[in-house]
Amino acid sequence: MDNSIENRVRLVETLFHNLDIEIAEFQEKTHLSCIAGCGKCCSTPEIDASPVEFLPWAFHVFLNGKAEETLSELEQNTTATCFLYRPKSLAEFTMGNCSNYQYRGLICRLFGFGATTDKYGKLRIATCNIIKEKQTSNFESATIAINANLSVPIFTEYYMQLSQIDFKLGNVFLPVNKAMKAALEEVLQYYAYRPLPDGHIDVV
Repeated sequence: MDNSIENRVRLVETLFHNLDIEIAEFQEKTHLSCIAGCGKCCSTPEIDASPVEFLPWAFHVFLNGKAEETLSELEQNTTATCFLYRPKSLAEFTMGNCSNYQYRGLICRLFGFGATTDKYGKLRIATCNIIKEKQTSNFESATIAINANLSVPIFTEYYMQLSQIDFKLGNVFLPVNKAMKAALEEVLQYYAYRPLPDGHIDVV
């Protein structure tokens, strides 16, 4: 099995691509959507993630010659809020955006449009109170539909696929900034004694 960083990154990116398609179809059929400019879920400090879901981001940072610099910033960071989140202002902290949206993690993609299973075996959409309260009719209709036959991304299924890509990094959950730090350390350690990949930028 090819356990190289490049292969693992490709596999995670393929998984994310398939998820994005599934979410787009789910949104089209349910009419559920995030409010433009809302960053409330991103501004929540209690976000856990697995390092493997940030491997594409870490590899991207590494290719651009900013891995050591970014790792240092993460080590010095004292806030629990996601390192990639950029709030509109301190006064409007729940309004903002991701500074590297293309390379956001699995949790960032699933939340809002993915489902979990409750103890009774019923599917529940894991989303924010803003969507539940502002899009009540669509949310209730979608909840009924996913327990009938409407396809919806399932959290456990996607995380299981991640763990198959990288068992070690896919089966540990850390606060989001520590997960990103672990992903960067994995990439840096991998290339410490190996030839640099194509596209790597040397920073002088």
